[in-house]
Amino acid sequence: MPRTRRFLPENSAVHIMCRGNNKQNVFNSDKDKMKYYLFLCKFKEENKITIFHYSLMPNHIHLIIWVKGESSVSKFMKQVNLTYFTYYKETYNYCGHLWQGRFKSNIIDSDTYLLQCGKYIELNPVRAGLVIFPEEYKFSSYNYYSKGKADLLITPSPIYLNLHNSEKIRREKYIDFVVDKELHQKLLKQNIIGSDNFIKTMEDSYGIKNTKKNRGRPKSENMDEK
Repeated sequence: MPRTRRFLPENSAVHIMCRGNNKQNVFNSDKDKMKYYLFLCKFKEENKITIFHYSLMPNHIHLIIWVKGESSVSKFMKQVNLTYFTYYKETYNYCGHLWQGRFKSNIIDSDTYLLQCGKYIELNPVRAGLVIFPEEYKFSSYNYYSKGKADLLITPSPIYLNLHNSEKIRREKYIDFVVDKELHQKLLKQNIIGSDNFIKTMEDSYGIKNTKKNRGRPKSENMDEK
């Protein structure tokens, strides 16, 4: 069957995700993530791609981009993923498919959901148990928005810029928006995350309590998004 033609309207925000084949890791080290990051930087200008948010997870990547009339999204992702595959193949003597099919794309209501989607992908490392707080993860856009850390990949989203005229206050508002400190501390003590009905069903079905005795730092990054 022929592939379905992608619908990527001009002047729209798009959430892009690529996953490793069979959910396998595509990044085995920070060096691998940095290589992919640099390929994103290299090809975004050529293809007129604006990137608002990103997160490079061990077995998948998230991007939020802005599509302009001259943007070449499919070409951009093909160049980045193929160039990275060549690097990965040579580095690890790898054979077979690295990526699970084509990238996925979802159109975002930029006025209402753009920051929500950015928050979602920047909290991926926290949900996966790789870090406790989002600022601990080096390969996401969170520190750009929350701390003003230089990031060659990012163009600030217009929704972020509208949070306040003061950069300092914008960052504070962004941190408050992304990190619910009371909820975060509560979640650290839970085995199950969801609605009250969902938690009760899981407790009753599996005979477990929704409380953790303690939490240590993860030993490895070989984890999928939760």
